[in-house]
Amino acid sequence: MSLWFAIVLGIVQGLTEFLPISSTAHLRIVPALLGQHDPGAAYTAVLQLGTLVAVLVYFARDVFVDLPRSLFTDPRSPGGRMVLYLLVATIPIGLAGVLLEDFIVGDARSLWVVSATLIGVGVAMAIIDARARNARVLADLTLVDAVLIGAAQALALVPGVSRSGATICCALVLGLRRTEAARFSFLMSIPAVAGAGVFKMKDAVNELGADAITPLVAGTIAAGITGYLSIAWLMRFLGTRRLVGFSAYRVALGVLLVALLATHTLSPFAGV
Repeated sequence: MSLWFAIVLGIVQGLTEFLPISSTAHLRIVPALLGQHDPGAAYTAVLQLGTLVAVLVYFARDVFVDLPRSLFTDPRSPGGRMVLYLLVATIPIGLAGVLLEDFIVGDARSLWVVSATLIGVGVAMAIIDARARNARVLADLTLVDAVLIGAAQALALVPGVSRSGATICCALVLGLRRTEAARFSFLMSIPAVAGAGVFKMKDAVNELGADAITPLVAGTIAAGITGYLSIAWLMRFLGTRRLVGFSAYRVALGVLLVALLATHTLSPFAGV
């Protein structure tokens, strides 16, 4: 993989990981449009380690101070329960990743699948956001809520769904405020992304060959920098705005992709 392409993919990963528009969809579409080889799901998982660093830096106080303090001083406090909820919410995506690995790295990477999930989730997002109560805070979260949001996160293993999009939408259905939904979604990504990145590191290196380290490092750094900027922007945005713009973008991109596929401008597995 050329260095410039690795950096492009890193920037795409960082910008789209936290916005509810699906980073995996964009990492499938961009190589196809540029006529480049799709580096695969393993490379995507490793790139996410860059965005993991972005989450850890942005939410450093939560991760390294407030949540550990709450857990050790009073496990039944909202902060103490939050640690448990974050761990429990990770279980569904871990199980799905193992049980459905062949589908995730195979048929699910079809651009027809990507276009369908972009459009379908985009429409659902618009409906859910329009009806959101936007009332509950993270202190109101229950174990059942965490399990349901975790199940939504598992859906994002299919390219085009969007991990942040699925989890934020589920949290909105459960009544959480938009900023609170995004906060839980981003914190919940920590164990899932860390596990996937470490687990897939060997596969990514094997797929890229002898020159794997340089593009992996360059892409991961680019993802980390742009990921941090993306988080900071989205948290401010959701304080006063709704998700309708993201919904419209998803549907428009999905429709464009359908048109390219229907006219055979792109093949369903272009670049793979």
